[in-house]
Amino acid sequence: MTYSLRSRTPSSGLRTMLGASLLAVPLVAAATLATPAVADDEESVLRIVPHADLRNIDPIWTTAYITRNHGYLVWDTLFALDENLEVQPQMVDTHEVSDDGLVYTFTLREGMTFHDGAPVTADDAVASLERWAARDGMGQKLMDFTDSIESVDDLTFTLTLSEPYGLVLESLGKISSNVPFIMPQRLAETDPNTQIEEVIGSGPFRFVEEEWQPGNRVVYERFEDYVPRDEPASYAAGGKVANVDRVEWHYIPDASTATQALLAGEVDYYEEPPVDLLPMLEQDSGINIELIDPLGSQGVIRPNFLHPPFDDVYARRALMMAVQQSDYMYAILGNPEYFEEFCGAYFMCGGPYETDVGSEPLEEKNLDEARALLEQSDYDGREVLILDPTDTPVAHGQALVTAQALREIGMNVRLVAMDWATMTSRRAVREAPEEGGWNIFPTWWLAVDQLNPISNISVSGSGDDAWFGWPENETIEQLRDDFARAEGFDAQMAVVEELQQELYDFVPYIPTGQYYQPTAYRDNVTGVMNTPVPFFWNIEVE
Repeated sequence: MTYSLRSRTPSSGLRTMLGASLLAVPLVAAATLATPAVADDEESVLRIVPHADLRNIDPIWTTAYITRNHGYLVWDTLFALDENLEVQPQMVDTHEVSDDGLVYTFTLREGMTFHDGAPVTADDAVASLERWAARDGMGQKLMDFTDSIESVDDLTFTLTLSEPYGLVLESLGKISSNVPFIMPQRLAETDPNTQIEEVIGSGPFRFVEEEWQPGNRVVYERFEDYVPRDEPASYAAGGKVANVDRVEWHYIPDASTATQALLAGEVDYYEEPPVDLLPMLEQDSGINIELIDPLGSQGVIRPNFLHPPFDDVYARRALMMAVQQSDYMYAILGNPEYFEEFCGAYFMCGGPYETDVGSEPLEEKNLDEARALLEQSDYDGREVLILDPTDTPVAHGQALVTAQALREIGMNVRLVAMDWATMTSRRAVREAPEEGGWNIFPTWWLAVDQLNPISNISVSGSGDDAWFGWPENETIEQLRDDFARAEGFDAQMAVVEELQQELYDFVPYIPTGQYYQPTAYRDNVTGVMNTPVPFFWNIEVE
């Protein structure tokens, strides 16, 4: 697979509407670091400002990226994606495929142990895959083609298909949410719709639960018994060498305060500094600013299909006609060097399945057409509730722009302010908005999650089994199956074009633009890899 997004270089940011409000906040020197780190002077510690607070600890229960990042520190995977977007074995030592392509036999590496000292076994892998597949869209599609997953002995298990399916290893090696992490069987047998209560993995770092302070700090310590692979680290594949004793996440919701903490050297790494604040960081020659994810992300506005008004396709089409991508991109980033002028591809611009089929309604907003579509819907003037995570600039900016657009076409809108962690819990609520649910929430997906109809789980139309919002559309599901069965790129592309037309007619979500998020870190940090997901192995701190 070839991926051809153009490379990007950070430069000075522009002041935007959103950024102006952030800059108006008085600069306070790292007040949120009032709780001192407990590491002693002999320990090497990587201090990070993450993009959000960690409240949910189960990376199978939620797709939230902060929980995925937590997952990569604690758990390991059977397979993993390398920098060439090719799947490589990780916990798996060897694997074989039967001549008819139906039976995959996997053998685990010897000597792997969980953080509680128990050995990693095939039973753990089987239970973990079954739980992951119950929650993840790509896992669900794999299970549609699977007859059984069974242990053979302590280190070997088989996956038997009902018919050939070309995305088995791509599913097991998917790099982003939900990542098929391998947990102890006793945890993996937890109801998939209930969070696990214990964080035990076999990954390169151990979660230090006694030092976890939600809203403030998360701590991980190097797992001394972890045995990395021999190959060099490459994306999620290769040797995951923990070069620091501790990784500490310091949650600092105010961007100006987080920027000051990095300038003062009180933290080493700021995962997602707002573009508007980059000029402050660029004045310090000891700070590196990089686009560590060269593939970018796609902003997303997700309607709820269970409740009015967006259970009505005309209301969803009105939403699409009322907005335009440039409004979102200028609000959340400001500098056009960090976003595409327009991207109408549900499977990412620059990706192998890029197409503009059906994207005309999104190219430019048309409020008159939006009002006419809303008139055709059953909208009765009821309040539309938009979840607004104010501590996450990308999501907060999208919430503000969406609210303004809907008010302009006559909808009764209420923004509900909350932090990101709260939003990732509330979006799972299926009750009506007035009973604790919601109508719209803003988010984003990494490009690497959106590259094709199977990995892009937010296009799924599987109803109760679909991603939050729970759309149901048999045509979409049939086309996703057709893509999985298609042989050769031309056949796949024909399916993608038909599918994208259906997506623009059905509107499972609004793609609000493709953009590139910079990361900033001090020059005492080395070994930062260019990856879609921020990984914290391979990094050293002086």
